[in-house]
Amino acid sequence: MAQTVIGIFEKGIDAQTAVQKLESNKIPSDHIDISNQTTNEQVRGTSDRRESDGVSNFFSSLFGSDKDESRKYADVARKGWVVTVHADSKQEAQRAAETLDTCGAVDVDERASQMRSGASTATATGTTPTGDMHERRDLKDKRDMNTNQSIPIMEERMNVGKREVETGGVRLRSRIIERPVEEHLRLREEHVNVQRNAVNRPATEKDFANFKEGNIEMKEHAEVPVVNKEARVVEEVRLNKEQTQRDETVRGTVRKTDVEVDKMNPKNKNIRPEDDPRRNDPNRNDPTKRNL
Repeated sequence: MAQTVIGIFEKGIDAQTAVQKLESNKIPSDHIDISNQTTNEQVRGTSDRRESDGVSNFFSSLFGSDKDESRKYADVARKGWVVTVHADSKQEAQRAAETLDTCGAVDVDERASQMRSGASTATATGTTPTGDMHERRDLKDKRDMNTNQSIPIMEERMNVGKREVETGGVRLRSRIIERPVEEHLRLREEHVNVQRNAVNRPATEKDFANFKEGNIEMKEHAEVPVVNKEARVVEEVRLNKEQTQRDETVRGTVRKTDVEVDKMNPKNKNIRPEDDPRRNDPNRNDPTKRNL
């Protein structure tokens, strides 16, 4: 949705600076108009909205039926420079409004209140100019406008600095993992065997001594695996940083106002100064000796 953003400045240098910052904020130059209302002359832009009272008509078209708001903006605009931004979206309009405020756009409500206070004071003291005084002032303003005009010479400068940004890094993350291991062992086991052998011999004294009730035991033994774990440090991983330096050439473009001075000769419009056949005549400035 198209929106219109207005910024009013007291000085032309502030308005020019605002235009440059708007363009640097990627607002197309054909969306920006700048005009000097004090001379009623459009300095830059794509459209001229002035008719008999163009500034009033312009703000009337913006505010519609709100005549008080339209009159307030028109009165303030007549005292300075107006920067108009024709935004294509709400985001572009917001960006333009922030830029205009940063560059020093006046507070319209506050300025209108000051203007009303000044007009009331002039009327109370009886210093309100008459119609003839208005006409004389208008004539004087026109003469001053024709004899004293200026173009602000602006020049951009590129300031190169440094700032630190994050370009990457290394993260160490530890976790516990398990893996199966195997060990081969040779285990020994004991087994008790019971043997019965048939014999036929005379009994001896030892046989008579063992001829009684009793128990004889023989126990079996076996080897079993025993597992024991030992933790050992086998490797260390460390982080450190080293700094290197490099040279880089920063290139850019800056803008500057260039003013060309062309001298006008209304009597000899088609003759350039270097083509004037009399420019080497030593008597050209003597009206009594000059060849006509």
